[in-house]
Amino acid sequence: MNQRRLGSGGLIVSEIGLGCMGMSEFYGTGDENESIATIHRAIELGVTLLDTADMYGPFTNEKLVGKAIADRREEVILATKFGNVRDEDGTFQGVRGDAEYVRKSCDDSLQRLGTDHIDLYYQHRVDSDTPIEETVGAMKELVEAGKVRYLGLSEAGTETIRKAHSVHPISALQSEYSLFTRDPEDEILPTTRELGIGFVPYSPLGRGFLTGSWKSAADLPDDDTRAARFPRFSEENFNKNLELAERVREIADEKDITPGQLALAWLLSRGDDIVPIPGTKRRERLEENAGASGVTLTDDDLARIEEAMPRGSVSGERYPEQQMRAVGR
Repeated sequence: MNQRRLGSGGLIVSEIGLGCMGMSEFYGTGDENESIATIHRAIELGVTLLDTADMYGPFTNEKLVGKAIADRREEVILATKFGNVRDEDGTFQGVRGDAEYVRKSCDDSLQRLGTDHIDLYYQHRVDSDTPIEETVGAMKELVEAGKVRYLGLSEAGTETIRKAHSVHPISALQSEYSLFTRDPEDEILPTTRELGIGFVPYSPLGRGFLTGSWKSAADLPDDDTRAARFPRFSEENFNKNLELAERVREIADEKDITPGQLALAWLLSRGDDIVPIPGTKRRERLEENAGASGVTLTDDDLARIEEAMPRGSVSGERYPEQQMRAVGR
């Protein structure tokens, strides 16, 4: 697995990471043994960046990841997040970024993860009621205390990124980016590149559309929440988006790779500062995703992909209206 640098500091990670969220929640029922085996296989394949958050589960995903890496902590770059507040029963309680909450969240995450430091600590969503300078100031104190090595933001807007970076260097911005979601190309990527901040795309496979594994909405598991949570999975949008994904499949078939590998290779081609974190809870899918590291796309391939799925062709917003108001702050 090739490696890439996130930010201007010394944070070096595999060029493809592993999103662990779905092992615990949202994308159907998980299997702990298979999830742990998937994390172990990722490490064997050279995937070093593992991504989790306190809210996943809630709280259980960090415990799962911590259990999986207990005897191989030094082999991974561990990333987690704070800011989306949930109760034990899963109820969402809003966003917090005040200094007291930052400190408590970090200590709680360290305990669940079973480690004495977090390699990359993100603010999951920006708290509109707390100045970003206060939030990052508290995160900076965590770095100085040795509890955190590098800082990140998730779904932050350009003004927030600049203010945060002035308080302490931000190593990575995590936001949704894929052939289905091209918004970061307008303002966010130019800003992160100007400031020397790495970019970590989550949902790089369009929340599953770009894997080519679905033929209809009936292919989603009964306990999968995507159809209820995301407009692109609504009845009016689903089949239109499947048609777009099928165009990607046709190009992938010609190259004798999977649609998911094509989608990930496209992201990798967008710049050496980009490190996608496709999520999975199965070894088979992990191995497929990791294989994208060896895929080379020609200029002709890239032109055909652009023609097959031009910007703005996806049907539906990526989040419901209320959640869209919480991104890009």
